[in-house]
Amino acid sequence: MDLKRIFDYIPEVISPEEKKLAFNTKLKWTLIVLAAFFILANIPLYALSVNALERFKYLAIILGTDFGSIISLGIGPIVMASIILQLLTGAGIINIDTNTVEGKKFFQGVQKLLVFFFIIFEASVYVLMNGLQAVPGYTGIVIFQLILGGLVIFYMNELSEKWGFGSGVSLFIGAGVSWRLVTSALQFIDQQGANCLADFSNTPCAGKILVLIQSIMQKDTTTFLSALAVLAVTALIFLLVVWAQSLKVEIPLSYGRIRGYGVKWPLSFFYANVIPVILAAALIANLQLFGGLLENWLGHATFLGHFIEGQAVSGISFWLGSTNVLDLAIKGGLLPQYLLQGLVHIIAFVFLCTIFSIFWVKSSQMDAKSQAKKIAASGLQVAGFRQDIRILESILDRYVMPLTVMGGIAIGLLASFTNLLGALVSGTAILLVIMIMFQFYQSIAQQHMTDMNPAMKKFMGGGQ
Repeated sequence: MDLKRIFDYIPEVISPEEKKLAFNTKLKWTLIVLAAFFILANIPLYALSVNALERFKYLAIILGTDFGSIISLGIGPIVMASIILQLLTGAGIINIDTNTVEGKKFFQGVQKLLVFFFIIFEASVYVLMNGLQAVPGYTGIVIFQLILGGLVIFYMNELSEKWGFGSGVSLFIGAGVSWRLVTSALQFIDQQGANCLADFSNTPCAGKILVLIQSIMQKDTTTFLSALAVLAVTALIFLLVVWAQSLKVEIPLSYGRIRGYGVKWPLSFFYANVIPVILAAALIANLQLFGGLLENWLGHATFLGHFIEGQAVSGISFWLGSTNVLDLAIKGGLLPQYLLQGLVHIIAFVFLCTIFSIFWVKSSQMDAKSQAKKIAASGLQVAGFRQDIRILESILDRYVMPLTVMGGIAIGLLASFTNLLGALVSGTAILLVIMIMFQFYQSIAQQHMTDMNPAMKKFMGGGQ
């Protein structure tokens, strides 16, 4: 059967009839998707036996999920499908022209098939390799629940893209990381259910702000410095990412139909946005997860690594991973191998983020040619030049690819360094949540502006 005919049988979320949805409509659907995400994250898998879910901690943050819930797969299948498709198109193994309507539909259809494949594959691997161990006799039921949860996340993502303020993938990561930031700072109930506030002097707290207060009361210098370092690094990362996010190149344009009216078309320094970090972090996290599952299944370590309590201590997973070197230095446990691991981690992140930046820009209509068409469709032209797409494209060519590469390198360095310094959650996760929230803020502000001034709708629509 022809692939295009198969695509016709895949259910999809209906696109809105209006070209531009109202602010209130987008807000309503975004809140509905967000509420559904948190509800699903608190529905446990039926027939799941006692599991060591600590090994999934990092992956859960990156994939916007809560392992042990019905949406344990999170955005994993969506991300893996995107990684595979980016690599195939970037390497020229498959050639899809996403600049045409037909090519874009074909690309999206192939991506959906890959997502469905990874939903089934990951659900089966998690259960059959005892990552999420089912009660004997209930293996099929647990796999079915995971597949169902994966499909729900996929369609919630599509609903958010078409009816909300943007990517559901970003929304889920942002929501998950924000929740973990709050709990990591203020958690007062430990895993055994003990409430430290009930006996603040004697019961250790988990939240770093509470740990800081306790260490002062108990005059525990090492614990105080460790907790203070975590909070200070978290604040530093916030400030650094906010500053870096504001960096951009502005191209002066004039609006042909309105004499004397000029605007500046911004090209962000992080041109590919958060996508490269999501893909790079998810790829490394999936390798670590698969390595742990493989060792658990085979009964011995593999080249992917040896794992103790979910943490890699050798193999590829160890060298690609990261260790909080600042905390180790404070506690006197910093060894040369952790510095070497940190160097490998930085190189790997920079390389992956740069590659994914280039592939993403080429396949998502963010290249110079596509941007030139958007600008021209808005009636805009480069100030001092006649209105010609070729002129626009040649000028944009000077900035788009250099920004793509430099932005990929910079965001890779930023993400990897913050991972090594330690924070309330992983440095990559904090970087992601700040950039995602900034992205949503821009989208909401732009939507509000167009609603307040309908005459600006066509103009703003061309700049998205």
